[in-house]
Amino acid sequence: MDQSLQAAYGYAGTGVSVEQRNRVLRNTYWLLALSMVPTVLGAWIGVQTGIARAMSPGIGLVVFLVGAFGFMFAIEKTKNSAAGVPVLLAFTFFMGVMLSRLIGVVLGMANGASLIMMAFASTGAVFLGMAALSTVIKRDLSNMGKFLFVGALIVLVAGIANVFIQSGALMITLSVLVAGIFSAFILYDLKRVRDGYETNYISATLNVYLSIYNVFQALLSLFGIGGSSSE
Repeated sequence: MDQSLQAAYGYAGTGVSVEQRNRVLRNTYWLLALSMVPTVLGAWIGVQTGIARAMSPGIGLVVFLVGAFGFMFAIEKTKNSAAGVPVLLAFTFFMGVMLSRLIGVVLGMANGASLIMMAFASTGAVFLGMAALSTVIKRDLSNMGKFLFVGALIVLVAGIANVFIQSGALMITLSVLVAGIFSAFILYDLKRVRDGYETNYISATLNVYLSIYNVFQALLSLFGIGGSSSE
């Protein structure tokens, strides 16, 4: 009987039915796919207008941090209301605009378009791989979150410092670490939904989106550095 209850409600203590978990996961995937539209639109507008590249590195960092954390605060406040999805999509548009600085630099290379497609395809492969892993791993990954959070905090601080240091070696190291840490975050966040620990699809989408965004940005930086050195 205990096994029957666990099959119906997932891990003991979550109190979330399989049907509800599947609904949250399904809505997360749909909203995640939708969020790519304003991201691409924001990146395109950013490249066309040059708005992100016009900012100095310091100003760009401030705008990014204030905007990103401001949006995330607003999403948290509206995630249970009708405004939650529009606020999330506005956030993804903003993130696309901020990504346009890097995309513009890579597009300036001879093989820039192919590098962007490589980064996009590689990010998609990472996401599909982590999503597949989340379906086959049976153990609870909750304890993994604290280590990933510490790792993300370290690379965030180091990344902010490198805006002013401008070290190529540190940038490569950070890009590799970011790609690894946030790939693991995709697995962690999807597993939380599957196990019933995350029951709000807007929050789930935000978490997975941020991980995908960071993986793409890290891979594009690595491919861009490799592409520029081979010219």
